[in-house]
Amino acid sequence: MSEIKILNTGEKFAHATVGALTTFEGKQFVKDATGATSCEISFGTLPSGASVPFFHSHKENEENYIILSGAGKFQVNDQVFDVAEGSVVRVATNCDRNIKCTSDKPLVYICIQAKEGSLGGYTMTDAEITERENLL
Repeated sequence: MSEIKILNTGEKFAHATVGALTTFEGKQFVKDATGATSCEISFGTLPSGASVPFFHSHKENEENYIILSGAGKFQVNDQVFDVAEGSVVRVATNCDRNIKCTSDKPLVYICIQAKEGSLGGYTMTDAEITERENLL
């Protein structure tokens, strides 16, 4: 299994890595490493023919799966559909879900878990343009 590595932190940020996604294996949660308070993010890989070894459901949190590479089948309750690189799947609370890799190469994905219905402002409704010296 890949390990998350904390690269640096500051008063208002944390910077961590799971390393190269092309060689990443297993499942890694990042909330504790980054100190996140609004969501849980995990990286996952499934080798060809493998699926998550269990179905699961969440009581309060929805999940958003982003497929980074590979292809597979996704099941939500009794509905099954194809997913592939670039797919984004939102799964609501109180329903079962699972994913299986059907491609020759591993299925690599990110899963973002956050409380359903909690998003208030977003993008420019929660942002403001600021003035600052560009040090990049």
